[in-house]
Amino acid sequence: MEELHSETQQTEPEPAPKIIGLTGGIGSGKTTVAHFIEEFGFPVYYSDDRAKSIVNESEELKIKIKELLGEGSYDENGWYDRKFVADKVFNNKDLLQQLNEIIHPAVRIDFDNWVSQQSKYLVFKETALLFELKLNRQCYKSLLVTAEDNIRIKRVMDRDNKTYREVEAVMEKQMPERDKIKMADCIIYNNTNLEELKEQTEKVIFSIE
Repeated sequence: MEELHSETQQTEPEPAPKIIGLTGGIGSGKTTVAHFIEEFGFPVYYSDDRAKSIVNESEELKIKIKELLGEGSYDENGWYDRKFVADKVFNNKDLLQQLNEIIHPAVRIDFDNWVSQQSKYLVFKETALLFELKLNRQCYKSLLVTAEDNIRIKRVMDRDNKTYREVEAVMEKQMPERDKIKMADCIIYNNTNLEELKEQTEKVIFSIE
């Protein structure tokens, strides 16, 4: 006689997706790689973009940021004034750290909620500060997009209409590429063209087990 199975029998829960931290310095091509990853069918959480939204959505964050940096942190319409804030923290590491301590926990909660809605076995967290904020410790693997300094500078000069020195000043504030390369689990070198970059991206992400 066949066993009868209860209709209420519990099914095995789906395994949690593996989180891959995606990072790269200014001009590296990190965002382009993120778009390729989406083309290959994997979801990408854009931490930097979400942070820009969250600072406008959260009244609690607005109060804390104004207390830290002043009323000028938001314009007359209540929108986050990125230039004002950037000018305040650019040469002040302590202020920048305090600002990060306000914003990043809120982004973390938002990210966790996002992950809970995903069904793919890999999800990617795009963030410029993966290693600086030690967010790689919360990831299954870290993926670095990098390129030679002169190539990165030229890209940003062309893209943002900035001078060589302006771009160089931003790069000097970021963690050196050699340090990121030592810490990364996977590396994509973006020194040639988009076709090569896409091929590298495909090879790397489908090799992650």
